[in-house]
Amino acid sequence: MKITKIKENYLFRRAYNKAKTFVGPFAVIYIMKNRRLGPRLGITAGKKIGKAVSRNRAKRLITAAFRDCLPKISGNYDIIIVARPRILTVKSTAVKESFMQSFSMAGVFREQENE
Repeated sequence: MKITKIKENYLFRRAYNKAKTFVGPFAVIYIMKNRRLGPRLGITAGKKIGKAVSRNRAKRLITAAFRDCLPKISGNYDIIIVARPRILTVKSTAVKESFMQSFSMAGVFREQENE
């Protein structure tokens, strides 16, 4: 499944102002309903993360973790993920577990059959 990215600044600002917020150890997640087909992902890694190489690594970790969560997401959501500095010290599996916990609290997963 292909990940649809959010790149427009106004969509980020709308999510920051109106979305539900879930704070984890590696990222802050903003989740908001949209009227599109399927979920969209926006990633932010600020200068607190480090220089360009570190910020790009954080974005790759977030994308890899989100890709593993994507098949379980049901509904149309805009998901903005803001990286925190601790994300550089862990592997994508730990980030995925954190995302799974936040997404299940947000109620964006479809009903699990036998998990």
